[in-house]
Amino acid sequence: MTSLTHLTNMLNQNKITRRKFITGASALGLSVAVSPFLFPGKARAAVPKKGGRLILGATGGSTTDSMNPATLTSNMNQNLNWQIRNNLVEIDHNFKPIPELAESWGSSADAKVWTFKLRKGVEFHNGKTLTSEDVLFSINHHLGEKSQSGAKGILKSIETIKADGKNEVVFKLSGGSADFPFLLGDYHLSICPAGTSGQEWEKGIGTGGYVLENWEPGVRSFTTRNPNYWKEGRAHFDEVETLSIVDTSARTNALKTGQINYMDRVELKTVHLMKRMSGINVTATTGTAHYTIPMLVDKKPYNDNNVRMALKLAVDREELLRQILRGYGALGNDHPIAPVNQYYARDLEQRKHDPDKAKFHMKKAGMLDHVFNLHAADAAFAGAVDAAILIKEQAKKAGININVVREPDDGYWSNVWMKKEWCMCYWGGRPVEDMMFSVAYAKGAPWNDTHWENERFNKILVDARAELDTNKRRQMYHDMQEICKDDSGTIVPMYNQMVEGSSDKLAHGPISGHMALDGMRTAERWWFK
Repeated sequence: MTSLTHLTNMLNQNKITRRKFITGASALGLSVAVSPFLFPGKARAAVPKKGGRLILGATGGSTTDSMNPATLTSNMNQNLNWQIRNNLVEIDHNFKPIPELAESWGSSADAKVWTFKLRKGVEFHNGKTLTSEDVLFSINHHLGEKSQSGAKGILKSIETIKADGKNEVVFKLSGGSADFPFLLGDYHLSICPAGTSGQEWEKGIGTGGYVLENWEPGVRSFTTRNPNYWKEGRAHFDEVETLSIVDTSARTNALKTGQINYMDRVELKTVHLMKRMSGINVTATTGTAHYTIPMLVDKKPYNDNNVRMALKLAVDREELLRQILRGYGALGNDHPIAPVNQYYARDLEQRKHDPDKAKFHMKKAGMLDHVFNLHAADAAFAGAVDAAILIKEQAKKAGININVVREPDDGYWSNVWMKKEWCMCYWGGRPVEDMMFSVAYAKGAPWNDTHWENERFNKILVDARAELDTNKRRQMYHDMQEICKDDSGTIVPMYNQMVEGSSDKLAHGPISGHMALDGMRTAERWWFK
């Protein structure tokens, strides 16, 4: 059987055209866009060099972090995860699924049965050869009854997973899923050796481009290049050191003085100064990332939609975009689907700051005298505390009283998020609508951070997943965005660009807007000049 590897080699040797390459890939079941690094010519003009130590300064690290894929939450351990592990599917910079540990895939006509063929000869860091047994174990790890995995929600449609030999895995779904390959690109679903448990997760055994040598949760990780990495043209550094640097000024100074080579979340108040710094490049990438302010709708007074609507109307999004993001983003509309997503509802009326309507709804709820505690820390996102204070002042115009509770950065994601009744939050977003809704808005999803349930929404979610007609799916996702906007417990004030800084000694290809840190794959995709 012709493989993607064979087609790639034929293309790079100029034995077939790009059109024939795409036709051949489609015949393998890959109705997807393929990374430009597979193609000769201009897309490969910059030839990567091997060597050097990349030092990353990342946010969000916590001493409670773990390398159990089910529990990954911070930029630090998400990035480390893809240094040391791979998925069946990779999401490229065009938000498309491309083969990773799966060499190819295909589905039944109704998209209920999906078959993935694995690459042969791939080895884990401990020398074990990758087989279908490892894939079954890794996916089932997120599906157990007691699982609290952030990916559990997107995998609910899986009825059975079985191996068809050592190099083929078959997924049978409860209903059709046109986007199923996208789901397997979720960062939680990296493939680990069968049987991994307990403290073995922290060893970070994977098939990735780097081997984990040292891991101090919330502090530092250190990896070295995997000499047997199966993926050509990736993982160029000899070593990668990832540091948790929560304070923005500390990250900036570390980059400025050469202590690190790359930082996420540039301070937007001073980004204009960083752009003038010698030896530093600043990138602003548009993707699916967005800031949210979730409230637990199963707790009073947030169980009253009048309260939720009042708080949504009390937020001046334009001022937040101007003051907090300094224009590096776009207005949010109280749903999580970004303007770059395929089915973004562009015609939904933009929610605006309306103190009079906000006061009307709060008065109707009988809560004008209530003091709302808004929990915030810059671990949520750079400027989260300032944003909370600004919202407090905005709400005063509607007679709404907000008390900003400053929380410690360390442990924010384990002690505040999904624990406190109202807090600041961010989401990296997802490449397709089904993933975003299933992870954070579906009934019973472990990361449904408002505990919101809407019967009509949940029905459409299942129906849209199985709908193969593009126009019908567009209307379904439009309706879901509208329901979120008007009923959910999530305020989505703005979509943020990912603004990051790096040494000008680094080189790279197209930068992904899929997630921060070049789709969380800086270590694999970048190199020193």
